[in-house]
Amino acid sequence: MILELADFSIQPGQNAAFEEAIQRGLKTVMTHVKGFEGFKVNRCLENPQRYVLQIFWTTLEDHTVSFRESPAFAEWRAIVGPFFASPPVVEHFELVAKSA
Repeated sequence: MILELADFSIQPGQNAAFEEAIQRGLKTVMTHVKGFEGFKVNRCLENPQRYVLQIFWTTLEDHTVSFRESPAFAEWRAIVGPFFASPPVVEHFELVAKSA
């Protein structure tokens, strides 16, 4: 499993609308994408305009090729993109250890 970590800031005063939009986008777009295995969204306590989105993929290519090169990516960005104050920082991780 691959963890995609997207760190982004949204425009001030848009928290409620953004949180509705990201949940809608995840449920209506992402759940239909090949290799999508789940997600978590966290809001920063110290900086409420900052969010971290964790998406779990079966393979790296499920995100970087199957999703990013599909019409679903444009649909996803149309839902969440208008809220971004700056482009998100996106990186991928592989698991090396976990609790029991």
